Amino acid sequence: MRLASFFLLSLLVLLNAAAATDDYPKNPGVDALNYAFQLSLSDQSDVISGHATIDIRFKLPGIQQLRLDLTSRSEETDTGMHVSAVMVDGSDVSYTHEADALLISLASESSPGERISVSIVYSGIPATGLIIGPNKHGDRTFFSDNWPNKARNWLPTIDHPYDKATCEFVVDAPVHYQVISNGLLVEETDLQDGFRRTHWRQSVPIATWLYAIGVARFAVDYVDSFEGKSIQTWVYHQDRDNGFYDFAVPTKAAMQFYSMMVGPYSYEKLANVQSNSVGGGMEAATAIFYGDASVTGDRSERWRNVIIHEVAHQWFGNAVTEYDWDDVWLSEGFATYFTLLFIEHAYGRDAFVDGLESSYRRVKSFYDSRPDYVLVHNNLSDMSQVTTSQTYQKGSWVLHMLRYVVGDDSFWSGIQSYYQEFRDLNATTSDFQRHMEEASGQDLDTFFRQWLYRPGHLSVEGSWHYNESAEEIVIELDQVQTDGSVFSMPIEIGIFSENTTTPRIESAQLGSTAATLRIPVQSRPTKVILDPEKWLLMESRFVENTP
Repeated sequence: MRLASFFLLSLLVLLNAAAATDDYPKNPGVDALNYAFQLSLSDQSDVISGHATIDIRFKLPGIQQLRLDLTSRSEETDTGMHVSAVMVDGSDVSYTHEADALLISLASESSPGERISVSIVYSGIPATGLIIGPNKHGDRTFFSDNWPNKARNWLPTIDHPYDKATCEFVVDAPVHYQVISNGLLVEETDLQDGFRRTHWRQSVPIATWLYAIGVARFAVDYVDSFEGKSIQTWVYHQDRDNGFYDFAVPTKAAMQFYSMMVGPYSYEKLANVQSNSVGGGMEAATAIFYGDASVTGDRSERWRNVIIHEVAHQWFGNAVTEYDWDDVWLSEGFATYFTLLFIEHAYGRDAFVDGLESSYRRVKSFYDSRPDYVLVHNNLSDMSQVTTSQTYQKGSWVLHMLRYVVGDDSFWSGIQSYYQEFRDLNATTSDFQRHMEEASGQDLDTFFRQWLYRPGHLSVEGSWHYNESAEEIVIELDQVQTDGSVFSMPIEIGIFSENTTTPRIESAQLGSTAATLRIPVQSRPTKVILDPEKWLLMESRFVENTP
């Protein structure tokens, strides 16, 4: 497969978001520590019955009401959740449930550090978030699809990335199903009524969009282990042979690379799961979901690269999670670039450059249609715009250019310290900038401002000629961005001489709309090119100007 296909696939999956306003934070004084969900699923109807127990800690005094996200029941569609009881520390309390918000009255005002246990009994048919229906073989299945804020359609939560918590799922389902979820398997017991109870527990805090269950007739392969943690494959039983073959690689190799280059893997296992709730891949922590079509039996390059991308997310997006949707590039831009870094490591420089060039074409195409788009959102209100191709591809290019600006050693030092501080926590773009500045000793404010908070990319026109009498190359460069912006960036110039295949590299600085460079050389070059190592997100027209 071409890398372009992978990026297009990821984009199509993640653009399938709910078009709703999500103006958070709504609970600044509340911290959810753990969610325990007991769910009953049936083949007789799509109604789910749930009992959620939430461990809450208060951070501020004076809170009298707890707000949770839970989609209200719609009379028109007969979907949504109906709440039948709410208890705090075992006592019934009053509540209201309307406009997709569950408001729970507390018996007394909160104190900082105080903890309570909230229990909610509810039921209903999920409008989305939990997809109930046939897979490609016509078998009934149940698969979660919480991205980006759809967990509220079937789970009462603080449904936003800033409030990470541990979780557990206790699922009662007919005995012909198996259940996969986050974390480690705690219990699997056949009940007397033809149902099986399966209990999974996730011991590391994660964002609610990463909570996952998959319920189907699976074939399960315990493929390998990484640092004592199980690597697993869960595919439809009809796809056993092809699925076990396809998913056997490259998960472990990618985990080894990211663990070595970034930091330790945070979680208890890693399962690759065939699912009908996504089209491409979804990085649910410890249980990655891939679309129905992911099993091909030929280890296609397309799906290989999706696996790498979703494994990279276990470090960026899952372990280090953006505090707010405005900074979603910290998830998707990072996973896209770290996919390319593993591809370079495992499959060579040419494959890496192919990926960069594919990303560049998508960045340019997107810019042509939406020239005002910036990577870091400003109080995002439309959740259908959480991600675009720029979030992936331009975000990836920003990291690539940052690596060029600060140098390899500083880049990796900054990445590792950033991961170490915010592993299993939340981070902002400012947090990342601080770590890269500390690692490099550079003021990176201009770099971050021009690439993340302003639209566009470099567009350069120029020419060169050889001045024989002065024994120098004279280079004229103009920044010709149509929006009038000016980028401050270093640029490399490759100079080829007779009988050489490797260019001499000279560096210059772009910082104004026009620049003239003079480079001493002893003889006429055979060729001069801009950015020979592919470091800059730049479209250019550069020609020899013969006097």
